[in-house]
Amino acid sequence: MRRMFVGIGTVLLLAGGAPALWAQSFPTTDPVLKAIWDEGMDRSQVYPLAQTLMDSLGPRLTGAPALKAASDWVVSMYGKWGIAARQENYGTWKGWRRGLSHVDLIAPRERSLEGGVLAMSVGTNGKPVEGDVVTLPEVADSAAFAAWLKTIKGKYVLISFPQPTCRPDGPWEDYAAGPANPFGRFFGGGAPRTAFSRMAAERATADSAWRARIAASGFNANALRDVIAAAGAAGIVTSEWPQGYGTVRIFDARTDKAPVYWLSCEDYGLVGRLAERRQGPRLRADATSQYTGEVANINTVGEIKGTALPNEYVLLSAHFDSWDGGSGATDNGTGTVIMMEAMRILKAVYPNPKRTILAGHWNSEEQGLNGSSAFAADHPDIVAGLQALFNQDNGTGRISSISTLGLVGATEAMGRWFGQLPAELTRTIHLDLPGSPSSGGTDHASFICSGAPAVGLGSDGWDYFTYTWHTNRDTFDKIAIENVQYNATLVAMLAYLAANDPERVDRERRVITGVNRRTGEPNAWPACREPARTYNR
Repeated sequence: MRRMFVGIGTVLLLAGGAPALWAQSFPTTDPVLKAIWDEGMDRSQVYPLAQTLMDSLGPRLTGAPALKAASDWVVSMYGKWGIAARQENYGTWKGWRRGLSHVDLIAPRERSLEGGVLAMSVGTNGKPVEGDVVTLPEVADSAAFAAWLKTIKGKYVLISFPQPTCRPDGPWEDYAAGPANPFGRFFGGGAPRTAFSRMAAERATADSAWRARIAASGFNANALRDVIAAAGAAGIVTSEWPQGYGTVRIFDARTDKAPVYWLSCEDYGLVGRLAERRQGPRLRADATSQYTGEVANINTVGEIKGTALPNEYVLLSAHFDSWDGGSGATDNGTGTVIMMEAMRILKAVYPNPKRTILAGHWNSEEQGLNGSSAFAADHPDIVAGLQALFNQDNGTGRISSISTLGLVGATEAMGRWFGQLPAELTRTIHLDLPGSPSSGGTDHASFICSGAPAVGLGSDGWDYFTYTWHTNRDTFDKIAIENVQYNATLVAMLAYLAANDPERVDRERRVITGVNRRTGEPNAWPACREPARTYNR
């Protein structure tokens, strides 16, 4: 125990001492940049902001009460820092409260399973529901499937492919070779890789056969849920594995006719094998989730008013909503904290900017960029007056790429700002200038579509898509706090440079050439999308 506490103390000492040392050597003649560095490195609030947002307030599903509570907290924090903040209503959404849920295997043996209801699922009215388990059948056609539907009343139906192994491919390649060639993954070749290759081939065949089961039903994967629910199933069970230890993708139920549950890859496989081999699996599940009527759709906006050019804007952008399988930590709690911390730093050291600096914490990004596209549609004056938008939305890694998203005119400005940043922040950043416009994926698309100068800030991977993107493991502990501290400091510097620049950013667009391989149509600058202002399932 004594050795453990000494180790922790050493780590905390290093973490606290290093920023001060770096700050002393910060090379700049701009006193505001130096002050931003000092504030961001020596007096960072990233840890308490992130811990409160992810642990105490939790995930921020569109339509859930937690999103409104978290928005209230953001407004309150801005108020404590002397920053004006507001909630902007742009529509309504179907309200839903998750509550608690449990899924247990009660036969042929007892086991509490890792799982729960998917977002927007109906509940069980406070009562546990027991039922046998079946999988999608192998049928010849839709008529045979319709006949099968008559047999599933009161049963739990597994609709996802049951993975034959929940061990990622990397370890298979490392170790399936056996002692004859323990380094087969790295040096390749021959018989030692046979076990992995055979497993992969068998898995591909089984996956293809499962897809054939779905196709034979006559319904796509989404419509299948409504059909099974209408047939009286006790519940629908899914599992989408991102190929990482212990992770599962968690989205929404996509039906309101029956409870829809997720299970971890391992537990789903267990139940699936029992069902396929007719060993009598039986589940007991309960969910207290419920619909709560229509609720307001809100964006949360912070503002530091400009002095000389108040109708020109620098906009710090990150979506605020999340899925709720974990805590919404790296998607996009980290982006939220980056923009909050950047605003705090700016208010502390640059309280009277030349241009107005806004922070946009967007709702309903996960349902199609609805919050940011509604803001752009509702504030054409801000879009017209935009000097620069900086958007971040892909995890806890340090910012490693910056793109002006197809704006040739913005390249010169970005080069000018970038050249004033410290090497400690820029040494690992790749500039993609002018880059290409984005038609979706994250919120800068809501602004670049109209040619407004939006900048994409991409981060190092940190196994984002395997372990945290929309998974049950997207929790506070996955955040690399120092990276977020760096990123917030970088964003604050970019915002200051853009706000203080004597020149307006030019909006000249690059020429889009070529043909879309999917549609055969000529490529073009992406069109702005119409936001969904009501629940649109």
